[in-house]
Amino acid sequence: MKFDILKKDEGSRARAGSIHTDHGIIETPIFMPVGTIGTVKGIHQKELEDVINADIILGNTYHLYLRPGIDIINKAGGLHKFISWDRPILTDSGGYQVYSLSNNRKIKEEGVMFSSHIDGSKHFFSPEKAIDIQKNIGADIIMAFDECTPYPCEYNYAKRSMHMTHRWLDRCMVHMKKTEGLYGYEQCLAPIVQGSVYKDLRKQSAEYIASKDADINAIGGLSVGEPHEDLYAMTEIVTDILPEDKPRYLMGVGTPANLLESIALGIDMFDCVLPTRNARHGLIYTNEGVINIKNSKWAEDFSPLDPELGIETSTRFTKAYVRHLFQVKELLGPQITSLHNLSFFLKLVREARTRIIDGTFVEWKNQMVVKLQTRL
Repeated sequence: MKFDILKKDEGSRARAGSIHTDHGIIETPIFMPVGTIGTVKGIHQKELEDVINADIILGNTYHLYLRPGIDIINKAGGLHKFISWDRPILTDSGGYQVYSLSNNRKIKEEGVMFSSHIDGSKHFFSPEKAIDIQKNIGADIIMAFDECTPYPCEYNYAKRSMHMTHRWLDRCMVHMKKTEGLYGYEQCLAPIVQGSVYKDLRKQSAEYIASKDADINAIGGLSVGEPHEDLYAMTEIVTDILPEDKPRYLMGVGTPANLLESIALGIDMFDCVLPTRNARHGLIYTNEGVINIKNSKWAEDFSPLDPELGIETSTRFTKAYVRHLFQVKELLGPQITSLHNLSFFLKLVREARTRIIDGTFVEWKNQMVVKLQTRL
């Protein structure tokens, strides 16, 4: 994998780049739609390609391991072939599920024993197993196995967890090098910076991760309920240290405003369930602010969802009609809003890229952040 920086913004740390993988080029900054179980909820692959134009999507190791199971994915020739997607894929290692299954798991140095959320069956993930599963899935970018600590988190727990994540990373790297891929293309490993919201731990973890000289570096544990001020402060500390010539991935973040502020801090890659999850609840992101389409104020509004977005769905359907679909619980409603929101997120990061290249990023970003936090 190769990363080219095409332009750096003079007024911030933002940069426009290109990540080269065997499944295609990822133009950064980029937002990755979340396809947890082999599908981006409510979205056809053709829409991902032709409307949203996603350069890369994300799959989840834990969920794909449970269903449909690694044997089926392997027999299909890998996840790309199984879901009919020929662009890059990144897989989360399952570390976030370790965090979210806090009542149904036990963490030891060897790895994590957990109970399936589906049937309660027992399973064990070690760093080595997480690598094996992701190699079988066939992701272009494989995440190291880590523990995502909760917020709030006591300092001593965050410190112990960080050091264990580092030891797990070393095991991941050893296992990654000694095992072959299955599908004839390159797969790269991304280590993850942890340390909760403690500056000294974040600095120490970032220095450790930077020393590994990986092709891509990630920042974890900053989408678990901490204030936005802590998110930005920790991100700035880490981007000060992580190598400038490698992509930086801020995991699980976030709102459109979070994306723009984090791009200004030097982040290149994002993922979040927010655009589709909120879409299913009737929240729509527009260039003028956020709409709750369920509100009665839209019942007789026959203007399009967002004519500025530039996709047919958002110019063809009116707010009144989409509200009606939600009122009668018609599946088309969440489909329209999911397609709209993902298109909005991708257009936003692509506009950021354009603004970085033409030198107008900071002024545009500051204006957009105000709009994006407005409730209509």
